[in-house]
Amino acid sequence: MEELALGVALGFSAGISPGPLLALVLSGTLRGGLGVGLRVAAVPLLTDLPVIVLCVTVLSVLPERAIAAGGVVGGLFLAWLAVTTLREARTAEIPAAGQTAGARAEGRRTLWQGALVNLLSPHPWMFWLTTGGPLLVAAWRHGPPGAGGFLLGFYALLVGSKAALALIVARARHRIGTRGYRLLLGGSGVLLLAASALLLAEFGGELAA
Repeated sequence: MEELALGVALGFSAGISPGPLLALVLSGTLRGGLGVGLRVAAVPLLTDLPVIVLCVTVLSVLPERAIAAGGVVGGLFLAWLAVTTLREARTAEIPAAGQTAGARAEGRRTLWQGALVNLLSPHPWMFWLTTGGPLLVAAWRHGPPGAGGFLLGFYALLVGSKAALALIVARARHRIGTRGYRLLLGGSGVLLLAASALLLAEFGGELAA
């Protein structure tokens, strides 16, 4: 139970913390609807397994400059996404509901963007290297149920909190009008830009040192 509670606390904190994946959840929901937002919210379930395995086995022996380089690449990619979103926000119209071909294409594109963002961002790697990995190993030493409880609690709240925010945005997006929609989409672009700036500021100095 202790491992489960710890996973829940860490997952909820990570799920509601502003960051690139949360910004993509919001922008994807605004563009393509709830289905897109939910798929992006579930991206950690698809991408974190290699992160966990590599953090436990390989990442600990890599030089810090390699981690910093990944952060810079991730920051530049986020900057490109932010500029694209801000440009779209100037003329965007509220997307029609329904599973149109355009909505499905938007869902696939945003899902791949979310997966790439999560893999390029150093924060999941650093979390599993410095916090999640040691906690998972310690829980495993107490038995597989403890480790399973930690992972279950963490990912249930990490994905669940982002999915809840996507649901809120999806229910509100057709009630806000075109101007409100553009403002919200622009706000998600600003969040992406802020996340990019944080990554570049955090890891750019380390790479240049």
